[in-house]
Amino acid sequence: MSIENTTVRETILSLRNITKTYPGVVALQDVSVNFHAGEVHALLGENGAGKSTLIKSIAGAVTPDSGEIVYGDKSFTAVSPALSRILGVEVIYQEFNLVPTLSVAENVFLGSHRGWRTNYAAMRTKATALFNELNVAIDPDTLVRDLSSSQQQLVEIAKALAKKPKILVMDEPSAPLSLAEVENLFRVVRKVRDAGTCVLYISHRMDEIFALSDRVSVLRDGRHIATVETGSTDRDALIRMMVGRTLSETYPQRQPPTDIPALELDHLSGNGDRDVSVTLHKGEILGVAGLIGAGRTELAKLIMGAENRESGEIRLHGKPVHFSSPKEAIAAGIGLVPENRKEEGCFLNQPVRWNISIGALKWLKGRLGIDKFRETSLAEEYRSKLRIKTPSIEQRVGALSGGNQQKVVIAKILASRTDVMIFDEPTRGIDVGARGEIYRLMTDLAAEGYAILMITSDMDELLGMSDRVLVLHEGGVTGILPRAECTQERIMELASGLTDGIAA
Repeated sequence: MSIENTTVRETILSLRNITKTYPGVVALQDVSVNFHAGEVHALLGENGAGKSTLIKSIAGAVTPDSGEIVYGDKSFTAVSPALSRILGVEVIYQEFNLVPTLSVAENVFLGSHRGWRTNYAAMRTKATALFNELNVAIDPDTLVRDLSSSQQQLVEIAKALAKKPKILVMDEPSAPLSLAEVENLFRVVRKVRDAGTCVLYISHRMDEIFALSDRVSVLRDGRHIATVETGSTDRDALIRMMVGRTLSETYPQRQPPTDIPALELDHLSGNGDRDVSVTLHKGEILGVAGLIGAGRTELAKLIMGAENRESGEIRLHGKPVHFSSPKEAIAAGIGLVPENRKEEGCFLNQPVRWNISIGALKWLKGRLGIDKFRETSLAEEYRSKLRIKTPSIEQRVGALSGGNQQKVVIAKILASRTDVMIFDEPTRGIDVGARGEIYRLMTDLAAEGYAILMITSDMDELLGMSDRVLVLHEGGVTGILPRAECTQERIMELASGLTDGIAA
């Protein structure tokens, strides 16, 4: 049963009995929900719950099998992308929809100008005004390909706001942003809401849902479970609606790490980082914190040999190493679960079996090439060990949920026989249930003696999973905090470069 406040705001969008099926899968089943002008309406659900299909139905990218979509007083059984934009819908998807070779200003106003002549000066002026509104400094003449992920996300937001939408759909918009950028995002979303726009906000971060939304709709297995006022519910109630059960403790209990060094960085410099010294021990999860541009992902690429080292030393199990490529790092026993799993972590069009075995081919060779029996056994072993939910190891990875895609990436790294693992944003875009599975897996790996370097912008994750926290600011180390001294305030103080806290 849905509980809705129908007395306050005008209904700007209604979904009535929307159903959409694919072969063997019911993506949406008889979903009905109303969205109001001047509200932030959060959409919650595990990966595979139907959120993406619902968004695409609203935006015209998917045609429902049955039901009605009502925009104001206009009713449709389906709409095209062009029609949805005419009706005032703009969508900011997780995957960026930008042209890398065009400037920021050109991307923001792409398709907006009329006539044969483009007024570039006017575009730059308008783009600058939009970024001033977002309170961020981005040069409108910069090529998009030269921007960081967080800057590209802000360009996507500016691009949507330039259209002055009536309905703005934001799918995980804060995922690549720093805490300061998230606060700016919230300020802009509230201003857009107060101007009468309906903001449909999708996020797996519960703190954002409660900080920003007016109402929450929950989907589970393609069904609309409930719509509730955010102020009348709590985290546990929403999780029960999402997963149909009560989750156990979010962060598993951990045993203390050993004092045996696994990976040592000694005055390491390069790729924007400078003079980084820290020791990662066997059985330890060492968190890496810092604002956007602090050098966290840059450090991972430096360790992996993806970028050139300028000075300093890396020691693996006590022995100096120098990698000229990630392939050499993996062969030596260091694996990376990258920030962007879809572009850098897995091959979406290949099956689960292929993705898991690709890093272990030298151990799967037979007299006539790859031993298919051993390859299948390896894939099934990790499918079971990591609890990868897939109909078959022959399933295409792109058809899996985000959490299960992440598990496939981890399985690929483990199958290559690494014992030092770098997790860069391990739960980005992953629902609350799958997050618990990833945390359990990381905890189990640490208990088995794996050394884990965990880069994350999620403060709760950082505090909940780390034995110690390495804090970076503008490429340098400002603090190494033991677990007992890790607080959000202390980490943010160090991340902002206000003080030094070099310790344990």
